[in-house]
Parts: sequence; structure tokens; C-alpha cells
Amino acid sequence: MSVLVVDVGTSSVRASVVQDDGAVTAVHRRPILPSSPAPGFVEFDALEMAAAALEVASASLAEATAAGATVAGVGITNQRASTVVWDRASGSPVGPGIGWQDLRTVGTCLLLRDQGLRFAPNESATKAAMLLDMADPDRSRDLCVGTVDTWIAWTLSGGSLHVTDQTNAGVTGLLLADGSGWNPAVLEALRIPAASLARIVDSTGAVGEARALPGAPPICGIAGDQQASLVGQGCTRPGLAKTTFGTGGMLDVCVGAVRPRFERRGGAGTFPIAAWRRAGRTTWGVEAVMLSAGTCVEWLRDDLGLIADAAESDAVAAACSDTGDVWFVPALLGLGTPVWDFGARGTLIGITRGTGRPEVVRAVLEGVAHRGADLLEAAEADTGLSVATLRVDGGMTANATFLQALADAAGRPVEVAPVTEATTLGAAYLAGLALGTFADEEEVADCWRPARRLEPTISDAARRSRRARWLEARERSRRTVPELSTLEF
Repeated sequence: MSVLVVDVGTSSVRASVVQDDGAVTAVHRRPILPSSPAPGFVEFDALEMAAAALEVASASLAEATAAGATVAGVGITNQRASTVVWDRASGSPVGPGIGWQDLRTVGTCLLLRDQGLRFAPNESATKAAMLLDMADPDRSRDLCVGTVDTWIAWTLSGGSLHVTDQTNAGVTGLLLADGSGWNPAVLEALRIPAASLARIVDSTGAVGEARALPGAPPICGIAGDQQASLVGQGCTRPGLAKTTFGTGGMLDVCVGAVRPRFERRGGAGTFPIAAWRRAGRTTWGVEAVMLSAGTCVEWLRDDLGLIADAAESDAVAAACSDTGDVWFVPALLGLGTPVWDFGARGTLIGITRGTGRPEVVRAVLEGVAHRGADLLEAAEADTGLSVATLRVDGGMTANATFLQALADAAGRPVEVAPVTEATTLGAAYLAGLALGTFADEEEVADCWRPARRLEPTISDAARRSRRARWLEARERSRRTVPELSTLEF
């Protein structure tokens, strides 16, 4: 049996059909770029997103069916925390979709913090409240509030499903810490009617039919993008971890059946997540965040003109054996885990007359690699788990110089996912658990087949020395914008 996966990212919607052996076929993609009508604003057209999802899903389903495949179910994976509010009767959005990067509610978050309520501007809570305040100030309308998974499930089901899974609900800021349901106190403070929120369902399990698609296959797998990537890379046992290196970077590690003890953020700067929920039982994880990863390569290309395209960064960096003691801190948008300093800024130090293009490009790749090591060390510190091998996916994993720098900075092997974006595999595996393709998470873990494996090439002493030098550079990048450095969410 095959699974149709609809993957809704920040800049595109992709559909594909995943075979039992993990082969990804019948891939169709449509761009849906967000807009920024004002500084700090990130919006998207929810109707365009819905139309794109239907278009690519129908195309993938038709291609697979024509090739003789039997599509038994649908999996959904998505950008997290982006928020849509729509009219229940008409299905029409009441305003723009608000992207997860949108910062217009920072002031609201700060005001609420003074009232003892902690929200981050990238969570859904204040975005939903803002949209409701705009469209329904007296809360008299019958409106639906949802994250992107909710909106896509509504779309594929022809308006019959208003659901979300715990991985997505957990990053809204509206869920109780133990994941048992929506938080009444928070809903009251933000004036969000409980009736407007989606029903929380398992990440794996049939929740309803995709009536808008031919044959109405069941929707039976839902997960946010990072959790889907975790499952897609077979990290379904405690201590297994992955990092996705895209525009930013996210490290997730599977913790197990017991929720991490810290409520919002651990001492090393990670935060707890629901990795997935099956048969009502939650498997927990922690997540560490890098705000700038692939963005730094884009900076080399688009702003400095040092490379013609992202792929060229590998060859240019490989033209020198080391950076000549040049160090780059990828803090173009501030620093996330472990220090969480929004006032930190990108830093390039150690430049001499002998520093050339290869050294600068290599320093940027190694800087992102050291941030990857930061995330790994933080996750181990907050969980007490030891990660023996780091699994990776995302666009930067095509860069061999970067991958070797990551293995050297982390001091352990790096295994590369067989597909660039493991989110698709994760959504398919979750649906496969519901369909009986896999008996349990152990069978999912056994599916891991890395495309390649890289071992560290430097000694532990050399690694410690390099890490110490880079951490000095990281410290020098901090508090560049003091007023932003004081912000904490």
C-alpha cells in the first residue's frame, strides 16, 4: 500500500506518493511564496494554499494510480504555528494567513508577559487572537481557528474535518503543558472561544476521509514538519536525534514516554515537544533552534556575491584546507539555543591580508556546523541522553564540506537522510502505522537507510581547541543590539 503525502512548507506545497519501500514517487510541487507587506509582517494567502494543496495532491494521486499504485491513505505535514481563521459555514478565511515568522505581535507578547503569561511571537496564540480581534471583536461569529495542518485537513475533507494533532497543537502556546487539552486560562486571557479550536487527534490514526480527492482516501497521519522529519529519519527510540539544515536549523531528539521536566525551556536552551501521539500516548522530545543556517549561504550568494549559487560554496570552501583562524558566527537573526540572544548579530573575525574568498566561504560553512554542535550539546545537557550519531536532512546536506565540518565540530558520525526533506517520509510512516504497514515505532526505526555516513577526521584535542576558539567568537557576537538582547520569550 502507498501513502499520499501533502507537505506544506513556507514557500511551496508539495505532494508525493511514498511506496512501502520508502521510494518517493509522483512528486508535484507548486510555489506559494509568503508576502511581507510591512517590516516584521509575514502573510500568506490561505485560499491559494488550499488550491495548491488540492492541485498537487490530485496530480500525484492521478499519476500514482495510472502507474498501478494503490493509495491507501493520506499523510499531512506542515510548517508549524502559522495561523488561519475562517468562517465555519462558508469556509472563507477572515483575513490573511499569518506566518510563523511574523513578528507583529511582539508588543502583545511583552504586555502579556507583564501579566504573568508567557508567549513567543512565533507561537500561534497571539496570531489567532489578533485575527479574531480584527474579524470578530465581540466574538459573536462562528469561526474556526487552525494551524496549517488544520486548514489542509479541512480543505482535503471538503470542510468535514476541523482537527489538529498534538505536534502542531503543542507549538500554538494554547495547549496545557501535559498535552491533555487546550488551556482554559489562556483561552480566557486571549478571548479565544474553545469552540473555535480544532479537535486534537493522534498523529497516527484515521481521522476522516479526504472527500475532495478521488476515492476519498482516509487522512491517517498528521505531524508538524520537524516532528515528521524526526520520524522520517527513524528517530523513534530515545537518544536518536536529527537536525534539519534549511533556512534555519532545528535539532530534535526523541526522549520517550516521560515529558521533560522543564515547562517551557531547559537550562541549556531547548524546549519540550510532543514528538508524536499514537493511540492516545504521547512520545516526547526536545527541540533546539538555530535561527540562521542556509540563510548564511544565501548571504554569500545574494549580498556578497562570493558564490554564484549555493552549490558553489562547497567547491570554493574546499579550495583551502582551513580558514586561517577566521571565524564566523551565523547570528544574522540573533542566536537561538543555547543562549537565546535576539540582539546578537553575525560576526566575522580574524581577517588578515591573507584572508581570501575560500577562507570566508569556509568560515561561514564551519560557523553553521559549530552552531549545529551547539544544538547537539544543548539537547544532551537538557535530556541527559547521549546521541551517538547525528542524522541530518535539509538543503545544506548536499554540501560535503559542510557535512565534514559538522562531524568534526560535533565529534561524532553524521548520517545523511536518503531524501533531502525527510518530512515526507515521516508523514508517510505515521500514516503507515495507522494502515498496518508498520507494527510499531520499532519497525519505523529499522527503516533508516542513510545515503552516506561521515566520520570525524580530527582528534578530540583538536576539536576541543576549535570549539573553544569558536565559542569565543560566539560570545563576541552577543549583545550587539542591547535592547533586543533583553527580550526573552
